[in-house]
Amino acid sequence: MKKKMIAAMLTGVMCIGLMPGNVMAASDSDELKGDVYAFIAASLSNSMEEIQKDFEKLHPEVSIKYNADSSGTLQTQIESGAPCDLFFSAADKQMNALVDEELADKDSVVDLLENKVVLIKPKDSETKVTGFENITQAENIALAGEDVPVGQYAREIFTNLGIMDDVEKMEVNEGRNVTEVLTAVSEGSNEVGIVYATDAASMGDSVEIIAESPEDSLDTPVLYPIGLIKNESADDDEKAAAEAFYAYLQTEDALKVFEEYGFTPYVAEH
Repeated sequence: MKKKMIAAMLTGVMCIGLMPGNVMAASDSDELKGDVYAFIAASLSNSMEEIQKDFEKLHPEVSIKYNADSSGTLQTQIESGAPCDLFFSAADKQMNALVDEELADKDSVVDLLENKVVLIKPKDSETKVTGFENITQAENIALAGEDVPVGQYAREIFTNLGIMDDVEKMEVNEGRNVTEVLTAVSEGSNEVGIVYATDAASMGDSVEIIAESPEDSLDTPVLYPIGLIKNESADDDEKAAAEAFYAYLQTEDALKVFEEYGFTPYVAEH
C-alpha cells in the first residue's frame, strides 16, 4: 500500500484550518461536532491520548471515542458491525482485509507511521538471552497471539531465523495484545518478551531492550496505516468530524507527537 502525499489528503472539509502546523481560530472551532469512533492499535494508546486532547481543544464540540486493542480484534469487531469511523492499524494485513470487504474506504488508506520490533526483559534482571537468535535460552517468553500484528511479526522473525520450531517448544505466555505482553515482562512474570520499540520506551523504568529485530529478519517494515471506515450509523456532522480528525492525524503537529513517543513518520520509497 503506497503512502499518499499528506498534502493531497487535506481536501474539502479537511482543509479548513487544518494545514500542518496551523492552529484554528476559536471562531472556526464550532464548525465540527459529534462523536468520532476511532479503533486504534493498543501500541498507539499513549500518543493518541495526547493527540485527542490537542484535537478536542481545537474542536470542543467533537468527542473522540477510542477503542484500543490488537488490530486483529479490532478488525473482527468492525466486520461484526461495531460503530467505527476510523481504523488505525498496527499492520497492513488487517486494513487490507477491510478494504477487500469494502468496509474501509480504499482511497483513504495511508501508511502513516513506522515502528520497530524489540526483545525486552524486566529492568535489572538476569538472562542469558542476548538477541533474537538465542531467545530459546530463556526459561519462558511473553508473546502476542498469532492474530496480533506484533505476534505475527515475531513469528516471521523466528521463521526467517530458522528457530520457529524451537520457540514453539518454549513455555509461552500468549498475550491478547501488545499491552499484555509488555505488562507480563514489566511485572517479571516472564524472562523475555517481544513488543514494539514505542511500547518499551513507554515503560523504560521497568523494562530494558535487549535487541532490535535483526536486519532482514522482517520482509516488510512495521507499518501503521490509517483509513476511514464506512460507518452507516454516522450522520453528516459525525462524518465531517471523522474526516477532520483523520486529516489532523497527518499534520505536522500530530506527527511531532508520534515522534515524541518513538514512532517514525513513514515515507514510501519511490
